[in-house]
Amino acid sequence: MPSASPDLVSPRSPRVSAARRLARRNFRGKERLFLAEGPQAVREAAAYGKETLVELFATVEAAERYADIIGEARTSGARIHLADEQVIADISTTVTPQGLVGICRFVDTPFEEILAARPKLVAVLAHVRDPGNAGTVLRCADAAGAEAVVLTDASVDLYNPKAVRASVGSLFHLPVAVGVPVEQAVAGLKGAGVRILAADGAGEDDLDDELDHGTMGGPTAWVFGNEAWGLPEETRALADAVVRVPIHGKAESLNLATAAAVCLYASARAQRASGGCRSVTES
Repeated sequence: MPSASPDLVSPRSPRVSAARRLARRNFRGKERLFLAEGPQAVREAAAYGKETLVELFATVEAAERYADIIGEARTSGARIHLADEQVIADISTTVTPQGLVGICRFVDTPFEEILAARPKLVAVLAHVRDPGNAGTVLRCADAAGAEAVVLTDASVDLYNPKAVRASVGSLFHLPVAVGVPVEQAVAGLKGAGVRILAADGAGEDDLDDELDHGTMGGPTAWVFGNEAWGLPEETRALADAVVRVPIHGKAESLNLATAAAVCLYASARAQRASGGCRSVTES
């Protein structure tokens, strides 16, 4: 059982100051550590293995409420700190902290390892600058059964606290490569036998037509662009097809994460249909 009082009570503690600095990208890159906030992210970090969860800060109340997570964190080798609520608020980047903040080692995967695994469904985030969108697309890719996500060198930092929160633990579920130039990402995936589809509202091809024509059953990588201005022409030109999600109602457009979910699930269904690159029983 946790003790009745926290052992970290001062936001000026060196341990707390070191954790707080990880909200900044330059410190994350230097230390190769990042913050994971909330019970879901901490639970997944503890389960990931490889001593990924290094430290865990928890309020006394959170330690009692999430005793199972505290146990998993301790078993994984993490150092546990019971902290005052003000300390947690000082480390956290959210307005209403949930009482658990973990410090984790970087978990990104070399792009070459992703290619060697011959993925069947990949999300490529090119020029995605909003961390919330990046994390949400990662979560959508995980839910759709994608084998990998690639963040190009023009996209947001994978370990931005908002991106980590938006992924809701999916960051720890599938391989993610970072800092890959979009040209290298496309060339590598094509070399691995993956068809490249660029998602763009002004695309020449319609997603419904792609599904009707049975052209989406093979290994596929979707390239998603910037939230405001989509994909630049030079990136569109790299794709095998530029595909738009049809708007059947009066909405002006779909936001990035919603469009990504539609595209990834369309591929997932096509790949699991008769003649697709996955059997219906394949997980």
